[in-house]
Amino acid sequence: MTMKQQTLAMAADQSGYEQYRKPTRRDEFLQIMEAIVPWTALCTVIEPHYPKAGNGRPPIGLERMLRIHFIQHWFNLADLACEEALYDSASLRRFVGIDLGREPVPDATTLLKFRRLLNDNKLGEALFAKVGAELQARGFKVNTGTIVDATIIGAPSSTKNADKARDPEMHQTKKGQQWYFGMKLHIGVDSQSGLAHSAVVTAANVHDKHPLPNLLHGREQRVYGDSAYASQKELIGSKAPKARDFTNQRTRRPGGIVDEAIRAKNRNKSKIRARVEHVFGVVKRLWGFAKVRYRGLAKNATRAFTALALANIYLGRQGLMAQVRP
Repeated sequence: MTMKQQTLAMAADQSGYEQYRKPTRRDEFLQIMEAIVPWTALCTVIEPHYPKAGNGRPPIGLERMLRIHFIQHWFNLADLACEEALYDSASLRRFVGIDLGREPVPDATTLLKFRRLLNDNKLGEALFAKVGAELQARGFKVNTGTIVDATIIGAPSSTKNADKARDPEMHQTKKGQQWYFGMKLHIGVDSQSGLAHSAVVTAANVHDKHPLPNLLHGREQRVYGDSAYASQKELIGSKAPKARDFTNQRTRRPGGIVDEAIRAKNRNKSKIRARVEHVFGVVKRLWGFAKVRYRGLAKNATRAFTALALANIYLGRQGLMAQVRP
């Protein structure tokens, strides 16, 4: 590693002149992510597809681009907004390793090209799988219980755009008494660790039960889910033959009578099933992925898989930090 002389801009960024600067929550978050994200392992996933230095302008370092890409996920930033945030925030520049005394921030077009590279090579799925492997290597086990669930990610239903049409890959669905337009993110979550091990992205009109086998790893002994997955023993058995069906059963009987015994059982199952909501909470509330940013399922799937990978790291942060500390 070559040592570079520090410029005045970098020295200012490192708060040498800011005697009373207090670390913000963003600083603390980035410090934790710096320590626990398996940067080297994730770079090896992308490296075979990343441009090599040739006769033209040398490409920006892969890890730097990955760090910027993750910042876009964590703080829900579009390309231009991320470029401006990096110029604006010393803590973000410090995390990425940019010294404005020597170099500019990569522009929005460069960020777009990197995202296209990930999308074209299905590297969102690959990053999700790599994070899963890294977490298992660090002691996070995939156990014998899986919780399955799906959430709707909204898309613009307006036709006031250049194509004068809604996104043809998104569809509408009714939930309760309300109609939604967009896509669905289906996930399988380990019932003990609360981390996602499987995911499928579909249009919103695909019933929750259809991707069910793809959300199981096959070694389950129990499968939990809400009543959308009721009476799917055959689908569960097709992938996990030893699994018992612990999905919530419908409580209403003919004539509108509620079966209180089934309701009580559902309540007990729901105490475990609630863990799946922690994953959706991180992806949709913390990372801001409650609405799509791009047209088409493929681009949004890449974002969804990457967001899930980062959510797993975040949800496992206490255990990972315990391994980092001396």
